[in-house]
Amino acid sequence: MSSYKNFQDDNFKYSKESSRTNDNPAFNSQVKVNDLKKNSFDDNFNKWVEFVQWARFYPDLWFDLIKPEKGGMRLDLDQRVFLRCLSRFISTYGVFPRGFGKTMIELMSIYHTGVFFPDVNLSMSAQTKENAASISEDKHKELIRKFPLLLNEITKSSFSKDSVEVIFKSGGTYSILANAQSTKGQRRHRLNVEESALLNNELFKDVLEPVVNVPRRTIGEQAVISPYELNGMINFVTTSGYRGSDEFNRILNMIKEMAELKGKIVLGASWELPCHYGRGETRNQLLAKKNDPTTSATAFAMNYESKWVGATDGALVNISKLLKLRTITKAELECPRDKRGNLELNEYVLGVDVARSSAQSNNKTAIVVLKIIRNSEGLIRQIQLVNIIEPPNGLNFKEQSILVKQLFKRYGGNEDLTKSRVKAIVIDGNVIGKGLIDRLLEDVTDPDTNEELGCFDTINTDQKPDHDKAIKIIYDLTATGINDDIIRTFIDYVETEKLKLLKVNDEIKKTSVHGDDSLVIEEQARLHTQRLIDEISNLKLKKTQKSITVEQVQRKIDKDRYSALAYALYYIFLFLEKEIEETNMYEEDDSIVYF
Repeated sequence: MSSYKNFQDDNFKYSKESSRTNDNPAFNSQVKVNDLKKNSFDDNFNKWVEFVQWARFYPDLWFDLIKPEKGGMRLDLDQRVFLRCLSRFISTYGVFPRGFGKTMIELMSIYHTGVFFPDVNLSMSAQTKENAASISEDKHKELIRKFPLLLNEITKSSFSKDSVEVIFKSGGTYSILANAQSTKGQRRHRLNVEESALLNNELFKDVLEPVVNVPRRTIGEQAVISPYELNGMINFVTTSGYRGSDEFNRILNMIKEMAELKGKIVLGASWELPCHYGRGETRNQLLAKKNDPTTSATAFAMNYESKWVGATDGALVNISKLLKLRTITKAELECPRDKRGNLELNEYVLGVDVARSSAQSNNKTAIVVLKIIRNSEGLIRQIQLVNIIEPPNGLNFKEQSILVKQLFKRYGGNEDLTKSRVKAIVIDGNVIGKGLIDRLLEDVTDPDTNEELGCFDTINTDQKPDHDKAIKIIYDLTATGINDDIIRTFIDYVETEKLKLLKVNDEIKKTSVHGDDSLVIEEQARLHTQRLIDEISNLKLKKTQKSITVEQVQRKIDKDRYSALAYALYYIFLFLEKEIEETNMYEEDDSIVYF
């Protein structure tokens, strides 16, 4: 900063001397104005070099320099450290909470690089291009509002739904990419990965890491690669994720490399740091949110406390594989119909884990809807978790039974089981679940529509329903003695990637195939999918000499959604997988000719 002030002072003196000289007619006749300008630059060339070096190394002080006298943006100490790290290290991993201002600092670093490195190509990548474009446009407007002089460094800026182009007067460019296979083959000089906790290492190695393979060349006559430039820079900015994930392991490796002085650095902070500087929500607001019984403990730990959650050792499944299963873009709130208005020929299995409590903090009833996808030979290729429903706490068993029967109808359930799209309703029949099964075996009328919802019967018990024409659709699952098989079946469906989950959060476009009124319900299904992942990440295997069980790392995190899913998958494995195998076996037997 002092060198720049010295440059200003010297330049001011030169201007005064030149103005006095201009009064001399003899001088004007001998020196051209262009020569004066040239001499001005040449005479101060070393100071310009020193200024550029200073500005590249102190991006926060450069932003202070161009900040307007009134307004602008005041950078706090923690933000200055983060901004300097983004400019000085070959790779920075920042794990910060909501409200920290990390994306704003990230874009400030990108624009600063675009100004001071001619012809540099920069990109930010996010889960989708739409998400990256939305973030970029919002922060660009804020940045220009805070630092209006930046407009003098920008030739063009254009933003659309899924693209961004900012061209700097230096020749540098800024654009966006998606964390997807569509990015393969793209080339940039530097890359910033937004919400990197959602990455998997396979995608990173195959798609994102090669993006920065080609270094920037200087714009002089020689066009050389500067040995002092941080070519191939990749920065990661995110809230925290799950222990055992690829990104968790990347951070551990980067911490080791940081200790070995390999040009990498890892930074992190909880909500208390931005709160100390008065950014984001107040301490009272955040503590109230943390203590709210409706707030997910896992979600708060990741979004605000920057804690990597889940089991460290002995996890139930590989969390990276579980996250990879999120491929479904649309929730199914009912069985879809074809163009003629007929129900599509789908197969559904409903899984129910039963609870009854009026306290929000206690376990809750969870209902999962699994859609079975078969190949041309009838073998199951995918089991899609298309919806998760969590009834309000406090519902009695009769009210819960009405909800289950409504779902049965909604997903194409039929009294004629040969035509029914719902193949089974699997219910945890241990203790509390018996109460729900008893109610399902009774005739009931929908109190809202006055529609007769019918009477159900169990497939595998001797319980008597209200009448003989009841639909045999309830599978009363008692986990005692078969818990090992249930757990192994769940692990197998995850490991083989047959199970597919809904995409969550920013990975999907905010559109609905069912209409605007159902968008909230679809968002709830995706929210429950995220909480399902939270539950599974909180489970670890506990092995004894005779059996295996699952154990919660944190007791306050429920496992109801996991249980409902595991029960339904076990039923599919036990009956629907083998049903096709047996059918194929009989078909082969029929082809045998006996003499």
